[in-house]
Amino acid sequence: MTIRYLLDTNVLSEAIKSHPNQRTLERLSEHDGELATCSVVWHELSYGAARLAASKKRRAIEAYLEEAVRSTLPILPYDQEAATWHAKERARLSRNGLPPSAADGQIAAIAHVNDLVLVTANVKDFRRFKDLVVEDWSR
Repeated sequence: MTIRYLLDTNVLSEAIKSHPNQRTLERLSEHDGELATCSVVWHELSYGAARLAASKKRRAIEAYLEEAVRSTLPILPYDQEAATWHAKERARLSRNGLPPSAADGQIAAIAHVNDLVLVTANVKDFRRFKDLVVEDWSR
């Protein structure tokens, strides 16, 4: 199958929540084989786990990252093409008084340069990026 969707941090973390959003899980299952994530999301999830004290929860998150994310999903890089698009969009948005966070800009750039739909529950922060297709699978 062809990759069509880039998963944001809040979508990938849904599966390990104590009460996950069932619609999101169903959509993830429906689009199995069409999903990817990116190095920025990997960093955010890894950082979140690393901040936890050694515990059952931390081990469960680390196992999820290795077994369910790294082994099953392509992890796309933040490369020169993405950095260039991000710089232009960051400048445009900043001129309009809407500077994006660095991580959101990087994630948006990776989705855009790879012609992928960004799947996130945080639609409002990504809608302002030009020519970026965003979907919320939790609704």
